[in-house]
Amino acid sequence: MTQPVRVRIAPSPTGFPHVGTGYIALFNYAFAASQGGQFLLRVEDTDQNRSDPHFETMILNSLRWLGLTWDEGPDVGGPYGPYRQSERTEIYRAHAQILLEKGHAYLCFCTQERLEELRKDPENQAKGGGYDGHCLTLDSAQVNAQKQAGIPHVVRMKVPATGQCIVSDLLRGDIAFDYQQIDHQVLLKSDGFPTYHLANVVDDHLMKITHVIRGEEWLPSLPKHLILYQAFGWTPPTVIHLPLLRNDDQSKLSKRKNPTSILYYKEMGVLPEALLNFLGLMAYSLPSGDEVFSLETMVDSFDIKRISLGGPIFDQQKLRWLNQKHIAQLEDETLLDRLVDWRFNREFLKPLIPLMKNRLHSFGDFMRFCDFLFLTDIEVDSGLLVGKKDPDDARDFLQKMVWELEPLIDFSAGQIEAAIVKVGLLHGWTMRETTHTIRVAVCGKTVAPPLFEVLSLIGSDLVRNRLSAALKLLNPLGKKKLEKLQKTYLAESTAYIPANAS
Repeated sequence: MTQPVRVRIAPSPTGFPHVGTGYIALFNYAFAASQGGQFLLRVEDTDQNRSDPHFETMILNSLRWLGLTWDEGPDVGGPYGPYRQSERTEIYRAHAQILLEKGHAYLCFCTQERLEELRKDPENQAKGGGYDGHCLTLDSAQVNAQKQAGIPHVVRMKVPATGQCIVSDLLRGDIAFDYQQIDHQVLLKSDGFPTYHLANVVDDHLMKITHVIRGEEWLPSLPKHLILYQAFGWTPPTVIHLPLLRNDDQSKLSKRKNPTSILYYKEMGVLPEALLNFLGLMAYSLPSGDEVFSLETMVDSFDIKRISLGGPIFDQQKLRWLNQKHIAQLEDETLLDRLVDWRFNREFLKPLIPLMKNRLHSFGDFMRFCDFLFLTDIEVDSGLLVGKKDPDDARDFLQKMVWELEPLIDFSAGQIEAAIVKVGLLHGWTMRETTHTIRVAVCGKTVAPPLFEVLSLIGSDLVRNRLSAALKLLNPLGKKKLEKLQKTYLAESTAYIPANAS
């Protein structure tokens, strides 16, 4: 009897919900639904430094907003839980021990200093830059002595010294990797948490995943995973790697060149069905050739072999065109309900009332002051943006502001004010200068409701993308200069002490 199709999406809660997550989730969902199978959601939160429950909530809510649901997951349960990797650490440690006992893994005691020297070594770089297997030569007495001395260690995967690893992708066929080019991957970190590779393989096996549909960027990891499956004596799932989403210049989709957060598109008024339609077109076409379709239509016609492996361009104009088509298909009452849900509701408008009531001479003044809250695009006068400042100085300030706002999960007026004060002080600008430039960049005008409250109402994604759009008017920095500026600002930011700190 053929095993029922079981697929999964496994987001990491280390940032705002990415359209790439929606893209991968859509194809997993469509394949499972078309086969009468099951779609799982697993949270890969083993990165203790970057994972945050707030990001998990945002990701799950964004996928639901898109119209995607799952049969098993941390919020709905299921027979193969827990569905958060941070709650499965004992499972990974037990499986790492199995690999050690079978001789397929070994303990590594190398210090960070040695590993850094190894990365910089030209001879090692010529071999691929991976680990050199130094601790693989330790005998049991040496290993025990270092363990008893309490020296921190990790568990590494053993990789054959010679030959090739042949991996198979359902759409790409067989691909050969030289074992010498495959790193002795860390499987279990010194803190006892697994890396992606061990947790991924163990979870997919224990959760009975039959097909792994993921992004093309994970293709180089496939031989590492196959080695692990063979070491455990397990049958690997069928693997499909979807093509990368790309910017106009064919580079990998990045927030520097394109808005990448699902929340951004929600805030700017894109219908979820239009965004799903757009993401579907990135690697799929209906047999009918129709470009405008629903999730249900995609599922009904879904054929995994119709996936295109070309480099799909994340074309904003195409998305806007699709959105218009989906809007036009809505009944009048439904469209009215959608507009109310988006911005014209009491929850959104109520915080504006105390900010605006002393400024209004008539209700008509409301839109004059607040139109930027309802516009997809705003016009920014570069001269007004810069004012009396040097354009490069204004550009650097705006870039620092983007970096400072990016990690803010609590996008409240108080947190925003603290961030703006910090960047202004570190950049050497007065509060008047900082608020002027930000107001013009985000609102397109010099006079608007109180800035911090308004930025909170607009939302993190839209604010940061408007700041980034304003940056493009001011001679954007090249990659090397941008990295230098970021390094300098990171050092300044780390040393920063707020004025109200005790």
